Amino acid sequence: MEQIEQSFSVAFRYPVFFTENLFGIDNASFSDFLASQAHPNVRKKLIFVMDEGVKNTHIELDKEIAAYCEQIQGFELVEEILIVPGGEPAKNDLQLFYWLLNAIDTFKIDRHSIIVAIGGGAVLDLVGFVAAVAHRGVKHIRIPTTVLSQNDSGVGVKNGINYHGKKNFIGAFAPPIAVFNDYKFIGTLDERDWRGGMAEAIKVALIRDGEFFQWLETNAGGLSKAEPGAMQYMIYRCAALHMAHIGKAGDPFESGSNRPLDFGHWSAHKLEQLTDFEIRHGEAVAIGIALDSVYSYLLGWLDKSSMVRIIDLLRVLRLPLYHPLLETTGDEDESSADMNIIAGLEEFREHLGGELTITLLQGIGKGVEIHEIDAKLLQEAVNILRDQF
Repeated sequence: MEQIEQSFSVAFRYPVFFTENLFGIDNASFSDFLASQAHPNVRKKLIFVMDEGVKNTHIELDKEIAAYCEQIQGFELVEEILIVPGGEPAKNDLQLFYWLLNAIDTFKIDRHSIIVAIGGGAVLDLVGFVAAVAHRGVKHIRIPTTVLSQNDSGVGVKNGINYHGKKNFIGAFAPPIAVFNDYKFIGTLDERDWRGGMAEAIKVALIRDGEFFQWLETNAGGLSKAEPGAMQYMIYRCAALHMAHIGKAGDPFESGSNRPLDFGHWSAHKLEQLTDFEIRHGEAVAIGIALDSVYSYLLGWLDKSSMVRIIDLLRVLRLPLYHPLLETTGDEDESSADMNIIAGLEEFREHLGGELTITLLQGIGKGVEIHEIDAKLLQEAVNILRDQF
């Protein structure tokens, strides 16, 4: 038997910038970065895809972008900014994915071009996936506009869309070449969006950084009022913890079965699906955090006072703790099995591959991975959330 083997590694590097009024003429963050990407013999194309909600709120943004890009050497701006619906509908519409691919072809966007996505996490996921598959990979820049995307999804390496009702069933690992967090966008969000985004900060604090969780408790009053200073520090610290995990965990593309940063997510993804995405991702994650925290307590791993601290923080930030669809944890017939919250466990395992891996808590700031969930104990956790909190 003859065999030839190849082995190589590819280094990825991308910065995350924190700024305000990114496309103000006096703000050089974006132009300086593009200057670092310019080539003396190639004029590169720059195409923007914008979240419809962002466009409706910032009605002069397209003009600001056009004026700003006039000063950038080595790039040709595609005049038409592509507008796509925001929120989960952006990831549920396969035709929207094809429409963007056709636009890449129409505007002759090549591998030397850059696609810039402006919007919430769902839009960034969609555009990032389009960039990943067009020409086998076009460079893309993310400009997250929500708390959740600035502190979590927008600074990561994952892209994807939903398929057959399953979260991120189609996707790719394709890091952006840069991320620009513009705090200006946070001040124009509706309450559900900025409030829900804080769930990811609670999540990462619980499994990674007890001191950060204590900071969240201390500053919960300011966060609950969206005070700029508190919000900006929370976003920065949360993003830093997510970035540190991607680089230090040794598995940035999740080749194994573990996903420790997905604490509270197995049920969250299923709740989103069961409610036809009426419940938003951050809200579903808050419920998932509450559920898995109580479950950790019932296992004897998390003391009662810590569990109460977690629930109290979620309450102060006015995040949801419970949804009636958590009740469907047993006794359904086979035809309705996929409408059962417990079905989220198998879907979570299937999405990861390998064995089921769920992160629970052995203390605030200390996550631990397990490989099975007791359905009866889970129902008890649901009952506690419903009846006691």
